[in-house]
Amino acid sequence: MIAVHKFAAFSFAFLIAGLACAAPAANPATAGQLSSSVSDSGPEPQLAKIFKEIEGKRLDMALQLTENLLRQYPNFRLGHLIKGDLLLARTQQIKSFGAMEGAPADKVDDLRAEAIIRLKGYREKPEAKFVPRYLLQMPPDQRYAIVVDTKRSRLYVYENDLTNGGRPRFVADYYMTQGKLGADKLSEGDKKTPTGVYHVTANLPRQKLADLYGNGAYPLNYPNEWDKRQGRNGSGIWLHGTPSNTFSRPPRASDGCVVLANQDLDVVAKNLQVGLTPVIISNSVEWLSLDDWAKERSELNKAIEAWRSDWESRDTDRYLKHYSKRFKSADQNFEEFAAQKKQVNAGKEWIKIKADNLSVFRNPSKEEVVVVTFDQDYRSTNLNNQMKKRQYWLREDGKWKIIYEGSA
Repeated sequence: MIAVHKFAAFSFAFLIAGLACAAPAANPATAGQLSSSVSDSGPEPQLAKIFKEIEGKRLDMALQLTENLLRQYPNFRLGHLIKGDLLLARTQQIKSFGAMEGAPADKVDDLRAEAIIRLKGYREKPEAKFVPRYLLQMPPDQRYAIVVDTKRSRLYVYENDLTNGGRPRFVADYYMTQGKLGADKLSEGDKKTPTGVYHVTANLPRQKLADLYGNGAYPLNYPNEWDKRQGRNGSGIWLHGTPSNTFSRPPRASDGCVVLANQDLDVVAKNLQVGLTPVIISNSVEWLSLDDWAKERSELNKAIEAWRSDWESRDTDRYLKHYSKRFKSADQNFEEFAAQKKQVNAGKEWIKIKADNLSVFRNPSKEEVVVVTFDQDYRSTNLNNQMKKRQYWLREDGKWKIIYEGSA
């Protein structure tokens, strides 16, 4: 047991606890959709107990809990800073976070920001009756999806619950680090994390990486076709771990990558499927009730089925109504694409189209865009072809239209 000491006045934690425990600002898009349920991921439950003890002026217990936390997470710098302040409080009044003499102000600010955002994430865990708006449909062979909220520095894992018609089911959430200058990446070297719908493209083991990337790295397909269309560029956006001597990094500390603590990455990595798992990065996740989610999913599935059926009909004009006049593929604009389809369909007596393993993910942006991917089986009078296709659908004048399509 820790010996009982008479601690000096200790005030910094009241500020942290007050910020971390305050109710989030009202937001019409998310009001009433977040709960204060505890997360089962990472050190946040222990941190919350520590700050509760500090608020109650039970500093011996707070110190004991902090030492327990550090035994579990020896490289947790935030924990070491809290312990240092608690020890210092035995001899003098503490009026600020990171009160040890000579502590670098920028490092202390980083750790304070981490404490606040971890505890907010701990309290703002999404309720089971709400799901991220972006996960409209996952294919049967996709087990999990990743959703990142840069505002909350939180990474959410959702399971494809096939027993409930493919409804996304919350599994866990983790603290994460983003780019030094925030989100909405535009160009190479801007130190920002991109926002959009991405997919894991490779698995790089730690043996092939510098220590900076920790226990492994999973490159993402940034820039995707929609990014390129918007003039965004850059490369090397990965989901990866932390250096071996570091438990976690500040909320904004990467060059644009999404960074997890190594032990969290190890858990998440078990569920990543190269070429299949989506990593959807948003400035602030939009949550939908299950009823509203089902309505959006149904509407888009009907639009996709109408496109498939109209292609089979060989009524080219009707088929082309599913395409935006701003459509562009890798090498064709709408006019060139339409001319080619009319010429091809004129030589067909019949066409059969199958679209299997369909995924539909809404892009987290101001524009209403969804990313649709499926296995296409095309059969006709004189040609059979199979491919994995990806389309971007944009809502124009209240109707969903295809603005890009090509091989995935």
